[in-house]
Order: sequence, then structure tokens, then C-alpha cells
Amino acid sequence: MSSSDLIELTAAEAAADIARGAISAEDLTRACLDRIAATEPDIQAFVHVDADHALAQARALDRHKADGGRLGPLHGVPVGIKDIFDTADYPTECGSPVMAGRRPEADSTIVAKLREAGAVILGKTVTTEFAYFHPGKTRNPRDLTRTPGGSSSGSAAAVAAGMVPLAIGSQTNGSVIRPAAFCGVFGIKPTHGLISRAGALTLSGKLDHVGAFGRSVEDLALILDVLAGHDAADPDSRAYAAPAFRAAAAEEPQVPPRYAFVRTPMWDKADTEAQEAIEELAGAVGAEEADLPDGFAGAWEAQRVIMAADMAHNLGSFADEGPVSEKFAALIAEGRSVTAVQYLAALRDAEHYAEGLWGIFEQLADAIITLSAPGVAPLGQDATGDPVFCSLWTLVGFPALNLPLLMNDEDLPIGAQLIGAPGRDERLLRTANALIGAISD
Repeated sequence: MSSSDLIELTAAEAAADIARGAISAEDLTRACLDRIAATEPDIQAFVHVDADHALAQARALDRHKADGGRLGPLHGVPVGIKDIFDTADYPTECGSPVMAGRRPEADSTIVAKLREAGAVILGKTVTTEFAYFHPGKTRNPRDLTRTPGGSSSGSAAAVAAGMVPLAIGSQTNGSVIRPAAFCGVFGIKPTHGLISRAGALTLSGKLDHVGAFGRSVEDLALILDVLAGHDAADPDSRAYAAPAFRAAAAEEPQVPPRYAFVRTPMWDKADTEAQEAIEELAGAVGAEEADLPDGFAGAWEAQRVIMAADMAHNLGSFADEGPVSEKFAALIAEGRSVTAVQYLAALRDAEHYAEGLWGIFEQLADAIITLSAPGVAPLGQDATGDPVFCSLWTLVGFPALNLPLLMNDEDLPIGAQLIGAPGRDERLLRTANALIGAISD
């Protein structure tokens, strides 16, 4: 198989080919490294890559297979890691000069799980400064003059450019779904607490989610199979029963899924072409239009209050030490001005919004369809785009997917977002496959 063929494999395909001996972990890792060498000067998705170290991991995995060792579900598959997750073999600098040269002594929980599953930790991908809005160096593979989104910019771009089949990101507002939409890849923000954040930079315990980027729904299910599970080291980690996400996603629904089309109070912020594209998709699958319950317009302010206050508490010392961007310094100042009454009210309101959304899933639909972002990736590198179509779903902790199903007239991706009920991530993945099948028929 040629190098160009290898870099087009999904993670699931690559793992299967390695397991049956059609390719080796070294073959795939070398193809990814060659692709990085060819495209990284333009895209700049990585902050740390060590080719020799990556190949040494791959060769060790190939020897393990040759010796008859048990293969994990990601055996030999290269993965990019957003540079806010601790890695014992790479620096973790969180996109800030304040943390330059920081070398953790141990892996974060997700990196440890990836290694146990047989993944090759290929390198660390670019994050915006402290996973907030100040852009990193990464450019969008779909159009180098446009933003890749943020804060998981390097992870989304690396998958879109064929550098890795899988990459890890995080979302506190729109940092997985928005870059997935702008770069035209599959992305998942699972239910809050499904994946441990131990060993990752903490922005907000209420809002932080671990997410992932891949080339198919099956890839996202595969990464959930590896990463989901309770971890006592994460105080928000929940003791979920562990469904087989990949197996569940591949099942045929017993009855055709029902969809609700929700514009949200932020609909006017979307471009006309994005509005028309998502309306056409919703119509194609028979989605029923649904309005959010009264009072939901305040959800965006509640998300902002919680994020600003939590980041001021968790990261304020970095702003004091400097140097930091004006955007980050302004957020810390904003968070420090939040009163206890405002913060507690925002937390209370978040629970109210979550309860209100349950009615849609109980009475109307298996999944909500809406936009992932206001439109295609904006021109320029000085901003990361508006997360306005992600904020609500992050606030309530519901699982969300970006499905790269829509394009504008210039072949730039428009993200379709699919949201499910909390704790039903496997059903959301199955529903996503059903939706893709329905519009492909």
C-alpha cells in the first residue's frame, strides 16, 4: 500500500489492517511522518514531533505483535495529542510562553489509556493560548487564508491534512466542534464526565470536556471505547456503565430515528448560506422544527459567567506572572469581577436549561440538528471564529458531534451539529450513522 493510500485510512481501517498483517505500525507511522514533513511548513499543526521516537514506538508495537502479544483496539494507530494533556515523553506547554519547557513526569489519564490501547503518540498538536481564544500558529488545510478554529486547532487541522487519522482535543465552549466544522472532519464532544480530564489543563470543572477528531463516525466510537470510563482522579468523572460504542454505533436502529431541528436564539448570527444548508439537511431527514423553552436566551451569558470565573480561579496566576495575550488577561479580569451570587445563579441556571432540554428528547426526537458554527471558517489568522452554536450544549454537558456533510459553493465545509441526550453517546453515534445513510440513499 502506497504512502498516499495509508494516510487516507480511517483509524478503524488502519487498526484492522495492522491486526491482519496487511500493513505494519511502522509503515503507517512513517507515512504520517512523511505527510507531516510535506505539509507542516504550511499548516503548522504540531508544536512537538519527534520522528525517531514515534518510529521507535511503532517498531516496538510491531515486535509485540510478532511475538504473539495481545493487540489493543488502536494497535499501531498514530494519534495527535492537544498540548494541554500531559505526556511523559513530550513537553506540555499549553500554547503559552509562561509554560515553555514544562516537562510532565507522568502521562495524563487519556494518554495512558491510548498507550495501553496500542496507539502511537505521534506528537503534540497546537492549542490556542491556555485553550482560550488567542490563536496559535495553525492554518486551515481547506484554505490557508482561513482560521482552523480553536482551541483544538492543531488537532483538527492534523486530521484534515492527513497527518494523523485521530487526534485528541478539548472543549470548554466550542473548541472541538467549531474547528471540526471549519476543517471539515468528524468531531465529538461527549457527555460531560464520560472521559477523564486528569492530567489536563483545567479551565472549568463544569465546562471542560475531552473530545476527539477522526475520519468517520466509527473512528469516534473507537476512541470512546478506549477513553470512556470512571477515573477517581477526575472529580467530575461519572461511573457510567461502559457500552461498546463501536458495536452500538454500527447497529441498525430498531425504528427510524426522529430528529428535531433547533435554530437556537443565536440563529441570526449564522450566514445565509449556512442557514439554508442546515435547513435543507433537516428537511431531507424529516426533522421536526422545535423551539427551545422560554428563558433559554440567558444560557449564553451563564456559560460565559462560569467560564470566566472558573478560569480566573484556575489560571489567574498565569496572567499575573505573564506574558499573556490581551484576550486572556481581559478574561481573567472579567472572571475576577464575577460575584459569588452571579456564579451560583449561573450554575443553577445551567441545571434548569439541562432539565428543559430533556423534554425534546423525551417527547420529540432522538437527536437535535443545528449548526456547528455560523458558517465556513472566517478569513484571517487573528481570531478563531464564534463558538455561539456550541455554548449551550457545552453548558449543559450534552454529547455533540460535528458531521462534515455540507459544503458551500467554494467547497468549504459547513458543519452540521448533532446533539444527543446525556449519557446516551452510543445512541447519538448510531443516530449519526443513520442520518448519513439516509442522505446517501
